[in-house]
Amino acid sequence: MPTPPRPSPPVRDIGFREFVLLCACLMSMNALSIDPMLPALPDIGRDLRIPHPNDRQLIIGVYFMGMGIGSLFFGVLSDRFGRKPVLAVTIALFAIASASCAGAHSFAMILIARACAGFFAGASRVVTISIIRDRFRGDAMARVMSLIFAVFMLIPVVAPSFGQAILWLAPWRWIFWALTILAALLWFWVITRLPETLRPENRLGISLSSIIATVAIVLRTRGSIGYMAASGVMMGGLVGFIMSIQQIFFDAFDAAAVFPLGFAAIAGSMGIGSLLNSRLVSRFGARRLSQGALMVVMAIAAVHCSVILLGLEGFWSFLFLQALSMLTIAFVASNFSAISMEPFARGAGVASSFQAFLTTALSSVLGSIVGQSFNGTPLPLALGFLVYGAFALLIVFWAERGRLFTRPDNSALRDPEFKTVH
Repeated sequence: MPTPPRPSPPVRDIGFREFVLLCACLMSMNALSIDPMLPALPDIGRDLRIPHPNDRQLIIGVYFMGMGIGSLFFGVLSDRFGRKPVLAVTIALFAIASASCAGAHSFAMILIARACAGFFAGASRVVTISIIRDRFRGDAMARVMSLIFAVFMLIPVVAPSFGQAILWLAPWRWIFWALTILAALLWFWVITRLPETLRPENRLGISLSSIIATVAIVLRTRGSIGYMAASGVMMGGLVGFIMSIQQIFFDAFDAAAVFPLGFAAIAGSMGIGSLLNSRLVSRFGARRLSQGALMVVMAIAAVHCSVILLGLEGFWSFLFLQALSMLTIAFVASNFSAISMEPFARGAGVASSFQAFLTTALSSVLGSIVGQSFNGTPLPLALGFLVYGAFALLIVFWAERGRLFTRPDNSALRDPEFKTVH
């Protein structure tokens, strides 16, 4: 008589608030690797003799490219070895790469170190999404993602001020030393507090056939691949914003002195949007909120382009319209991610890896086009949001087979109590 399978061992849990905070900190590794150095880009350019101002954007761009490549590997590894070991190793390697950035003495060296840092940081997003997917599905996952995004968005609010404060006291290299220290603290938190969320029965062996099979399911699942692609296209505008915002403040508006505060206002609006989404998604559904928000983003971008072309753009109009855009984009980001991951309980790591790779690759390429098109005005950025938003909407229209604003009958996925984490 065959031996019945052993039940899964109980998961050593942490409180829901700590779970959200830890996931937010893991996902904020990328923001911490980008936003604090934005006010330091002119100093880095002078120190490392970077010839053209737009070339400084490569310090951001290669990080995104490395993150996209790294995303392909770490979800697969986490499906085999578990979420916690993969996170622990990659955070340690990320800290080493950040320390290498601090010691870089040439443009080529810092680009290589930044690409490595992005490669290892790719695990933080992929594995964290897999951890959340281990616990939640559907609208419940969308709500948890929104809560995490709301906490996560506190980092971009304070990060440029953090970087500027370091520049007042020390050279730009200390931004990377501070990042190394913060990564070490996060590593200790993961080691001591994070439970392993992947159950033994959901572990997958590393084989080319199983990876190809899972990716094939993603590609065949119209809703998943559609929302992944739409997210990547829409996030192209966001990456373009990150790559060009320092030059917009410093060069277009001569507002370097208020850059940390202005960036905080724009990023803070995205945090508010994420918090609002977490309150509304259980009531209205992830599809309805995100699709409506995408149309609003396009409308705001169209208004912004008109203001610029009519010669009416000023610092305050830019700040208001950009903050409004970011608030609306918050309804798109977390919901698109949750919708695309709905079908995957087993193989969530592989699916999350593919999602992160596709969205990062698309957004990096499209964002670089926006950044490199900077011409002394915010027009390329506003056009990017308008054009990319239109393409994203077309992709969603295809993914939903022409039926927008629907809500699938997934009532079992709408538990607002989050009983899995207590």
